[in-house]
Amino acid sequence: MNYAEAKAKMTAIGQEHILKYYDELSETQKENLLKQIEETDFSVLKRIGNGVSGERGVFSPLAAMQISEIESRKQELYDAGVAAIKAGKTAALLLAGGMGTRLGSDGPKGMYDIGITKPVYIFERIISNLLDIVKETDTWIRLFVMTSEKNNDATVKFFKENNYFGYKADRVVFFKQDMAPACDYDGKLYMETKDRISTSPNGNAGWYSSMIRAGLDKILTDEGIEWINIFAVDNVLQRICDPCFVGATILADVAVGSKVVRKAAPDEKVGVMCLEDSKPSIVEYYELSEEMMNAKDANGDPAYNYGVILNYLFRTSDLSKVTDDKMPMHIVKKKIPYIDENGNPVKPDEPNGYKFEQLVLDMIHQLSSCLPYEVIRDKEFAPIKNATGVDSVESARELLKKNNIEL
Repeated sequence: MNYAEAKAKMTAIGQEHILKYYDELSETQKENLLKQIEETDFSVLKRIGNGVSGERGVFSPLAAMQISEIESRKQELYDAGVAAIKAGKTAALLLAGGMGTRLGSDGPKGMYDIGITKPVYIFERIISNLLDIVKETDTWIRLFVMTSEKNNDATVKFFKENNYFGYKADRVVFFKQDMAPACDYDGKLYMETKDRISTSPNGNAGWYSSMIRAGLDKILTDEGIEWINIFAVDNVLQRICDPCFVGATILADVAVGSKVVRKAAPDEKVGVMCLEDSKPSIVEYYELSEEMMNAKDANGDPAYNYGVILNYLFRTSDLSKVTDDKMPMHIVKKKIPYIDENGNPVKPDEPNGYKFEQLVLDMIHQLSSCLPYEVIRDKEFAPIKNATGVDSVESARELLKKNNIEL
């Protein structure tokens, strides 16, 4: 994209100020700004005023496949899953766009070292978990890694320097998540610096649209991939492309499978699998009424009892039903650093504008069916969100040691 094209694009949406400092920039800065203008999806600005309302539909429980059933059908589920994996029908997709800011790191979150006696990186643990399945099935599973604009180069470099942690390099594909611009309450785009528009990743549902924009749907078609296991970078214990989970989802003939854990307490701060207006959905912990928290199923167990851990298996043939025009855009008020009209940096103390996100829970709600699949919390759920305390490096280390993983 050249300057004239960029100016025309920005003028068409009333955002000419983006190029205000263009003549002051170095050639490299000019190139970077023009590239950002070309790649950024500005259509989200049209959603202002039509954001997601606080209204939800009618919730009802959605039964999970519990551990007792999984154990009783283990061989059947396992065999179905292994057959799909061996046939190349299953891929993995790592959501790795985050930074390690809350852990006190300036680098990508996956590069954080959780080792005690030796270096053990989050990425290393994730790849090791996937390699367990590769060895188990004697099949190299296609791995997609979604990075972000801010951490892509460092992530790719880190994988190369560490020889992909033993994974086959030609089975790994990196792609960047689409970025959404940030704006003030009137829809005017913020500039982070004179040569950069303020942006943020477009939410954890952005993996699908970002994949399509990167042209990676061709790999799905060419390789006959029918299932994609989406998972977050911060859970260092999760099993990926777990044959029993894959088999259970296939045999249930559903559009998506969701790994879930039994809640530690009725008010635990996790999203819960459910039905909303008779379609699969996720109710956030703060949306659970007292009545829902106390509701029981036919066995006398809590009816809303299974929290999601951001590990989903999507059937690719159903993803075409997940369209951007139907997906709610979550317009969130945030504190957005910017430069003022004189080019001076401003770091606000209060929310000063909007960021735009689309969420996996909305993807799932567009689909016709979902299988919540229970896993044992202490064996598959060790999230790292904080440096200390709950869901932290400390708690994850304890769980890893409990599972005989050397740190």
